[in-house]
Amino acid sequence: MSLLVRLLGFPGTLIAGDPLVWDRWRWLKPRLQRHSGALLDVGCGSGAFSIGAARMGYRALGLSWDERNQFVAAERAGLCKAAGARFQVLDVRKLDTRTDLREQFDVVICLENIEHIFDDKKLMTDMAACLKSGGSLLLTTPNKRYRPIGPNPDDGPLSAVEDGGHVRRGYTEDELVELCRHAGLMADRITYCSGFLSQKLAYVFRILSAIHPLVGWAAILPFRWLPLFDPVVTPLLHWPGYSICLEARKPQ
Repeated sequence: MSLLVRLLGFPGTLIAGDPLVWDRWRWLKPRLQRHSGALLDVGCGSGAFSIGAARMGYRALGLSWDERNQFVAAERAGLCKAAGARFQVLDVRKLDTRTDLREQFDVVICLENIEHIFDDKKLMTDMAACLKSGGSLLLTTPNKRYRPIGPNPDDGPLSAVEDGGHVRRGYTEDELVELCRHAGLMADRITYCSGFLSQKLAYVFRILSAIHPLVGWAAILPFRWLPLFDPVVTPLLHWPGYSICLEARKPQ
């Protein structure tokens, strides 16, 4: 899928896989525009959000345990001319061991990662420690009250060990506020993303990707624009967003 990045540049990083990735970027981008400086991407995957932030002028550091993902992320950053993005291999459960990262970042982002970690309170506290005074945390995670996208493992079984799967279904607003309180952060705003159309598109993608990833990708490509109508369609159907989205800050 890096061929897409060679052909399309940064947009290729957003459409190389799961269609819900684009939703997260559309939620994240306007919030990044309110800030500047140094950014830490906790659980950066193949680097799309770190690269996007670097293209907006951030000095972005992406962390992931997966060495191959970090190689791909660095390659894609070069293709996208995102010189401000760099990547390091780190199991984010051990973020507290990186004392050099403490109080170094204006923004920390963590998108669809905390639901994979048993000790979520520790991760939240460690991320808060990396923020400068007044810095912001931008986080997305599955909405505990989402409806299963389709007859697939979305609704379980949950992983009994930290093997890369979800160890919890998701979070409610109250649970995220409590995590913030425990970490010494102020929860400013909680919203949702990935509505009905995005979820159904993701369902088709996942079913057909079981045949082959390129089959799933090619099948939904002509319909990638459909989620633009989710702000209208989703409320009409009273359909819960798949992801719950947190904006929090570290007090001055």
